[in-house]
Amino acid sequence: MATQETGSNAAPKKRSKAFLIVLILLVLAGGSFGVSKYIHSLHHEETDDAQVEAHINPVIPKISGYVTEVRIKDNQRVKKGDTLLVLDDRDFKLKLEQAEAALTTAESNLTSAKASTNASAANIATSQAAIGAVDAQIEAAKVNVWRTTQDYNRYANLIRDHSVTQQQYEQVLAAKETAEKQLLVLQQQKAQAARQTNAISSQSNATSTQIGLASSTIKQRQVDVDDAKLNLSYTVITAPADGIISKVNVQEGQFLSAGQATFSIVQDNDIWVVANFKETQFDDLKIGQKVIIEADALPGHEFEAKLASFSPATGSRFALLPPDNASGNFVKTVQRLPVRIEFTNPQDSLVKQLKAGMNVYVDVHLD
Repeated sequence: MATQETGSNAAPKKRSKAFLIVLILLVLAGGSFGVSKYIHSLHHEETDDAQVEAHINPVIPKISGYVTEVRIKDNQRVKKGDTLLVLDDRDFKLKLEQAEAALTTAESNLTSAKASTNASAANIATSQAAIGAVDAQIEAAKVNVWRTTQDYNRYANLIRDHSVTQQQYEQVLAAKETAEKQLLVLQQQKAQAARQTNAISSQSNATSTQIGLASSTIKQRQVDVDDAKLNLSYTVITAPADGIISKVNVQEGQFLSAGQATFSIVQDNDIWVVANFKETQFDDLKIGQKVIIEADALPGHEFEAKLASFSPATGSRFALLPPDNASGNFVKTVQRLPVRIEFTNPQDSLVKQLKAGMNVYVDVHLD
């Protein structure tokens, strides 16, 4: 009986000793893990609230029209300038022809206005020359009037003394009156020529104004032609950048409105990470600090990067309905600040395999 009791007491002692050893090992392991995590936290800031980002260019038509060709498909790689869609261009070609015809008409009007101005200038010169000739004739007529008047005065004195005959007197009187009438006619001709010159000058001024208006019209019509050419060029929709096409939701025959979103091009030649750190982590973060990134899609691989910049506001400020702490019940919540992180190892080929929107884990080295 004594031997059996001794054996039963030894088994619990052995189990208790094994449990104690396991407990001590667990405590030591937990303690060392906690200490290592604490020491790590003194030199690192981490977050798993981070995603890969890339430039996404929307493909948006600048004019409305029906799709005649779709030259791309889902997930296709394209280069900048590659043709993506072609719209029906018949209406735009007609508008271009109409604008070019209007421009030709405006240019013809300018040529006609210039010809009229040149003709008016020539007529003015002719009228001025005619006025000069009439002036010379008027001066000669004045001399003739003066001479015939002198003759008439002498014969008028001689007729009283009967020194000349009545016939001679009448001849002198007739010569005097003829000279006076000729002078009057020439003066009237000069006045008419002056009025004609003024009329031609006014017409010339009017045609000069028409030249200015025609020149302005040509500029307007040229703008219309350029606008029509620009709209015609918009019927061919090209890639705005190098990248990969997203899902194409456009079919031939579909009507697209100007400004309508169709699909996007994701640029994969320049990607970065946006990590959303808590505001309580922000104090030790500095631009240029080394960052190690691990992607969920590529486990076990560490990407080298650096902290590039900070957002000017927290993420909630850019929300569609940003919180307003002045209204309702205030509940303090820890805000997150978006931080831009850029890859620094150009030799890392796996960077090309990262896609926009992928989740990553970010570890910032504070030292």
